[in-house]
Amino acid sequence: MAYHLKKTFNSFCLFFCAVLLISTATGQSCQGKCGEQLDTCSCHSTCGSLGTCCPDLKQFCLDVSPHSGSMLGGTDFALLNTALQKTDTVLCRFKASTETEGYVDEDGVGHCISPLLYETGWIPFEVLINGVAKGWGTWLSVHHSKLDARFKITLVNATQWQYYGTPNTGGTLQMTWNSSLIRAEKVDVELWGYNETGEPYGDSWTAGWRYLYSVGRAVPNTGSFSFIPSPAKDPHWRWEMGSMRVSPSSSTEGQRDVNSLWSGAHALAWHLEQLFRDDSARWATAKCLSWDALEERLPNFLSEIPDCPCTLAQARADTGRFHTDYGCDIEKGSKCTYHPGSVHCVRAIQASPKYGAGQQCCYDSRGAQVLTGDSIGGSTPDRGHDWGAPPYGRPPRIPGLSHWKYDVLSFYYCCLWSDNCHYYFKHRPSSDCRTYRPPKAGSVFGDPHFITFDGSAYTFNGRGEYYLLSSPDKGLFVQGRTEPVKLENGTLAKATRLSSVAMRENSSDVIEVRVTAHPNTLEVLKNQQVLLFSEQSWMDLQGVFVFSATPGNVSVMFPSGAGVEVRAREGTMTTTVLLPLEFTNQTKGLLGRMNDDPDDDLVSSDGQSYNASKSSPEDLFHFGSTWAISNETSLFTYDSAYLLDQYLYSPKHDTEFVPAFSLPENPSDPLWSDMLKICFGNGASFCKYDTLSTHSLSTGNATISAVRSHTALVNDLAPVVACGFLPAPARGEKRGSVYLEGSELAFSCPSGQMLFGSPQRTCHESGHWSGTTTHCVSDNMEGILVGCVGAATALATLLAAITFYNRKLKRQRRHSLKGTVVFKQI
Repeated sequence: MAYHLKKTFNSFCLFFCAVLLISTATGQSCQGKCGEQLDTCSCHSTCGSLGTCCPDLKQFCLDVSPHSGSMLGGTDFALLNTALQKTDTVLCRFKASTETEGYVDEDGVGHCISPLLYETGWIPFEVLINGVAKGWGTWLSVHHSKLDARFKITLVNATQWQYYGTPNTGGTLQMTWNSSLIRAEKVDVELWGYNETGEPYGDSWTAGWRYLYSVGRAVPNTGSFSFIPSPAKDPHWRWEMGSMRVSPSSSTEGQRDVNSLWSGAHALAWHLEQLFRDDSARWATAKCLSWDALEERLPNFLSEIPDCPCTLAQARADTGRFHTDYGCDIEKGSKCTYHPGSVHCVRAIQASPKYGAGQQCCYDSRGAQVLTGDSIGGSTPDRGHDWGAPPYGRPPRIPGLSHWKYDVLSFYYCCLWSDNCHYYFKHRPSSDCRTYRPPKAGSVFGDPHFITFDGSAYTFNGRGEYYLLSSPDKGLFVQGRTEPVKLENGTLAKATRLSSVAMRENSSDVIEVRVTAHPNTLEVLKNQQVLLFSEQSWMDLQGVFVFSATPGNVSVMFPSGAGVEVRAREGTMTTTVLLPLEFTNQTKGLLGRMNDDPDDDLVSSDGQSYNASKSSPEDLFHFGSTWAISNETSLFTYDSAYLLDQYLYSPKHDTEFVPAFSLPENPSDPLWSDMLKICFGNGASFCKYDTLSTHSLSTGNATISAVRSHTALVNDLAPVVACGFLPAPARGEKRGSVYLEGSELAFSCPSGQMLFGSPQRTCHESGHWSGTTTHCVSDNMEGILVGCVGAATALATLLAAITFYNRKLKRQRRHSLKGTVVFKQI
């Protein structure tokens, strides 16, 4: 075996030496070919670690710093590894159509300025030097609210800015920014407005971003500015939402696509007309009524958005379909400005298919849904998804801004600046959870062990690359790579660990997550290129979202609602796949068949069935080996000599690697007593195996922790019965705001009124409420009702008497005819 590996490695080295020699001789170039594998060298991102790059790679395939910025534009980014003349002209062309002017700094480094882009995600660009295309790269356009605070203007006391002019709110407004990000000693402080005009959902519906006026000219670039605002003049005050911009005063006022910083979008209360300051509630009420009339004409989007999870636990666990709402995050202190009484909100990750609408779900400290029928802090759906939706570019799919236009600004009109929330909630009612169905979870962890979607647990520690999940009909594939565990003394254990997972859904970008040499740190790749999360934690990619707030946690979310959670702990990788119920009977691979039947979970690629609890370890090892992938189906990156030799040029399942199927339990082992302290309860056998096979208590502890985390996840995702929202009776009161199985609601009426119907109702296991609908009626109404009942009773008695009399007459007639002969005339 050692001889075979040495021979393969030597062949590999000779091959790439030849490649380098040939590429030098033939002069193949990366000009216009970035990301490609050429015949004799490479312009692909993997060439650096392989040593196969074409000589001019850095010249044409650009690295930039920073690599991300606000979709509103204005970020100055350097074109690394460029050597230009000060007199060279630089033109930066984004998506082959949007152009901005760049420049060359005093060190000869080229720079681009990012433009206004009504979309988020990786944007391709090219750089023209003196009119000739000389470089290609990609730029990450970021939602203005998801942009890291370091890269945008901060409105100090944002509430003051957005309530300015309402009773008891005024004074000096202050804003701050990182002055080093603006290359100027003097700056202008400007207000820009946003609006959407044209026929909604028609071809004329367009987005408009416009410079309004400056509130400061030639201000020292100290990173802070304060002012006392005055009411704007017509027509400027008609722009009711927008952002502040800071840009070099050397630029023309209102010049687009220059080096600048932006605030987040906000309600422009501070600049509205004098009538707003004279009577803000009256002004806002008129706006609210206009919005109500508009909503009456627009199509109803509520039927195509998903129902909310029933509990906070479900909402936080269903990471394939819901993600934390940055405006109400329990991890950041639950500062829920727009949802008082809530501690956490989530948003549906995917926009609705036809209207690009979004769903929001909020929860209180009990973990129960907060509904608009009970509280002003209830969750509200959105006509414009806050994160936008492909294909972007047009309303209502503009990230952040369409949502502000149709869902947030109207909330200020109706709820925050006036007391007319009933209009808002008429069009934005909370969704309850009667149709919500939680996903199923399957996990891989330890050396490695598997818990299938239906709950079967087994061990398969083969060495190679395998299908964790294969769902051809849904277009979803998740693959796992395993490698032998290296012991502290440098030898290899007879056990393996998960070292990388790669995934794709239909035509999405391929996402790969792999362990690194750094403890508890993961590396993420998109189409074999490393993604950096140093500037942003959320990335909108092609057909997939990726979120990584810490180096050891990565969340991947696909349009189908499937989610993949990857965690690095104690040198091991844990991967959990969450699938909505639409995947029932649509899954194969090491995580089993998802259909709520554990007995048929494990089916090999050739159709043989195995039982996780009854099959021998050797049989399960054979089962796992049948799910090896091929080079043709592989989603993995091979960017090192080790990966090429051990995985690309070797069998996908290493038949020469035989794991230790069982290990003797020896009480004299130095780890024994400490192992028993951590390895107990559910998953104890996995914990003991990993501890003994790796001679590591930390590995065993990571395994038992993974089992417990999976158990907690399954418990959080357990289905619950919901009976649906019940309102209080008109003019009455309701006690209780939970609508799940076992919950009780109590109804009462004010003095002078009586309650008809059930005073208490209970949510039953059937999903139906006990009792009958309640109503409140006045005492005067009681007499009328009693009179009506009496009259109805008298009428019924009279009808009964008439009926009885008619029947008596019929009997008498029949009696008189009996025995009478009737002659028929011929």
